[in-house]
Amino acid sequence: MNNNHHFKQDLDPQSDNSSDHYQLQPQPQSQRRPRGFAATAASGSASAGRGRKEREKEKERTKLRERHRRAITSRMLAGLRQYGNFPLPARADMNDVLAALAREAGWTVEADGNTYRPSLPPHMAAFPVRSVESPSTCTLRNSLGKASSMEYQPSVLKIDDNLSPTSLDSIVVAERDIAKTESYATGPINSPECLEADQLVRDVHTEEQGGVLTGTPYVPVYVTLATGIINNFCQLVDPESLRQELRRLKSLNVDGVVVDCWWGIVEGWNPQKYIWSGYRDLFNIIREFQLKLQVVMAFHEHGGIDHVVISLPKWVLEIGKDNQDIFFTDRDGRRNTECLSWGVDKVRVLRGRTAIEVYFDMMRSFRTEFDDFFKEGFISGVEIGMGASGELMFPSFSERFGWTYPGIGEFQCYDKYLQKSLRKAAKLRGHSFWARGPDNAGHYNSLPHETGFFRERGDYDSYYGRFFLNWYAQSLIDHADNVLTLANLAFEDTRIIVKIPAVYWWYKTASHAAELTAGYYNPTNQDGYSPLIEVLKKHSVTMKFLCSNLQENQESMADPEGLSWQVLNSAWDRGLTLAGQNAVPFCEREGWMRIVETAKPRNDPDHRHFQFFVYQQPSLLVRTTIWYSDLDSFVKCMHGLDSGEGDQVEQ
Repeated sequence: MNNNHHFKQDLDPQSDNSSDHYQLQPQPQSQRRPRGFAATAASGSASAGRGRKEREKEKERTKLRERHRRAITSRMLAGLRQYGNFPLPARADMNDVLAALAREAGWTVEADGNTYRPSLPPHMAAFPVRSVESPSTCTLRNSLGKASSMEYQPSVLKIDDNLSPTSLDSIVVAERDIAKTESYATGPINSPECLEADQLVRDVHTEEQGGVLTGTPYVPVYVTLATGIINNFCQLVDPESLRQELRRLKSLNVDGVVVDCWWGIVEGWNPQKYIWSGYRDLFNIIREFQLKLQVVMAFHEHGGIDHVVISLPKWVLEIGKDNQDIFFTDRDGRRNTECLSWGVDKVRVLRGRTAIEVYFDMMRSFRTEFDDFFKEGFISGVEIGMGASGELMFPSFSERFGWTYPGIGEFQCYDKYLQKSLRKAAKLRGHSFWARGPDNAGHYNSLPHETGFFRERGDYDSYYGRFFLNWYAQSLIDHADNVLTLANLAFEDTRIIVKIPAVYWWYKTASHAAELTAGYYNPTNQDGYSPLIEVLKKHSVTMKFLCSNLQENQESMADPEGLSWQVLNSAWDRGLTLAGQNAVPFCEREGWMRIVETAKPRNDPDHRHFQFFVYQQPSLLVRTTIWYSDLDSFVKCMHGLDSGEGDQVEQ
């Protein structure tokens, strides 16, 4: 007590040296605040304790704020995925959210962060722009004199200090350097100067993208060869032009090529009489260039692209004249001869054989004929054609019957064999009157809201609608299961590939009408791809998904990225091997970069990527030197190389 008394006297020179007076009659109003060293000494020990407590409290408050922020972010991401169909990754950051919101607002966001309105020409958007201005602002500034342009200073984007490091990555600081800005060129658009500038822009953009993708996983690239290289008599057409094409592809460091082996050519004239001579000549030339080979067992017709028509085998068409129900049939009774109906998979209507037996016999013949190529590893994979265009889907979007994008298509289940299957399923369910197709599903070019079946809260979600769509989708899954069971017997120890379509229009509606008619029961309240992926996983096949280079379209409620996100992540999560192919033969560079991002997502924490990519070539009429240059850049991006590496494109 005495020590404390002396300590207080030292600190307070105004003290009357009376401890009783100090304790019993305090006068805080008249005391003067200690100053200088005395004040520091008085508060030192007490403030140290309070400081530690305050820091601990601040840490707890920071943790609570961070948890609260993360909870809000999690709810925002969940809402965007569930109600806005935003294709956000599982561990999305602010870059993904900003990009998704920008695309929803109609902007184009590239893989490297370049953002622009789609009204701008693609080559203008490829510049590494530093300033952000609208066209009207740019026009106003160019109309001013030099002095006035120096005075005109657009506002600069500022960074909030409270933003997280992840958020900072998505902020672009716009730097203005008006004094160095020049007016746009006003020469003719087709002038040599303009063409040189456009090529320069392409080179700059390629260099930027190549730098971003350098060191990413190596994805092999295969290129499809033209259909007309083998004629209907299984003869190789123009071997020298073929060698020239292969030489050019080899100079681009393409890994291999894809060749369609057409059922209508190989077994075209008589059942179980297979002709492979033209394909052997073709394969020998491909092997000369040390390229890998993938083949497609094409059990469908080829309809007039590049003026080449390949029908189903003649003897099958003869059977079809007497029994038209071997083909898919729409509600109006129109027969689609692109491929056989899945209703005859196990029905002996093809000269004593079922459809899957016919497919198996051709696959076994191919495996026996080219046994030497398989043993040396020259043939790296076999794709099994599953339907129209080789894709696993009902032929619901037939242009020969008047379909145009973005029509919803029609159900293709009205041949007598599929109708028999439907009646059996309805009887087992205990509702025989459900053995019918929907009568309010519109026609090929209807829109979902125009129909009673596909509209919001339509019959697609009724008890009958759910029964019918489950049966329809199960028919597709059963077909895949039946064919792949025999394919594994024919091609043991060989990569087997199945091509899955990208039916992305009307994806942002509740019913997903176009997917339903194609055979994928994938409305907003159900995952229609998981059951199929389980079957593909059972057979250890590679799923090749058609990648669209298009963006969201409000008119058709299309969402290609959302569909890709759903299908690819569902397959990857189940351990399925994935590959890709471009859905459109020709597209701009921005579309290619979206495909590269799909093939090997940079934000994927598990570093998953395609096993290979198949590039579908455009027709010979649109191939140019610039096109080959774009393909060269695309291959390098897929290979994880800088765009400047590798050989030059052979002209």
